[in-house]
Amino acid sequence: MSFLDNLESNLKSMESRDERVSPRERERGRKEADRVRAAATAPFTEQLRRGPFTADLLNEATRIGYGLRTKVRMTWIDGVLRLDAREHRLELKATAEGILARFYVNQSPTGEEIIDASGSARKLAERWLGALAAGKSAPASHPY
Repeated sequence: MSFLDNLESNLKSMESRDERVSPRERERGRKEADRVRAAATAPFTEQLRRGPFTADLLNEATRIGYGLRTKVRMTWIDGVLRLDAREHRLELKATAEGILARFYVNQSPTGEEIIDASGSARKLAERWLGALAAGKSAPASHPY
């Protein structure tokens, strides 16, 4: 048997094996993978939802936004904490590696990193809103 014949035979064997797996077994495998992923992210999800870091981040972002005359909107969407201020967005999501922070400007990703939930929430808020402050124009003067 030549190499190509052997390769073709192996491919046919793998295809027939895949066809023998029922949709029910595939669904069971998918559910098991989801369960394992949820178990791996559970400690970080709990930290994100109920930890002091999140409360501090929300307070600091609101405080900094107030100083910039910018409304900071906070939204929970399927386990993702989203903070929006003008065209800037910060999303925090629990992963198996930790809490992932994704930064966006005008809906375009500008960076992501795993954050330390025992670290400073103020530094994260300042870094996120720092670009907004740098591009801030002077407020218009009032005629009165």
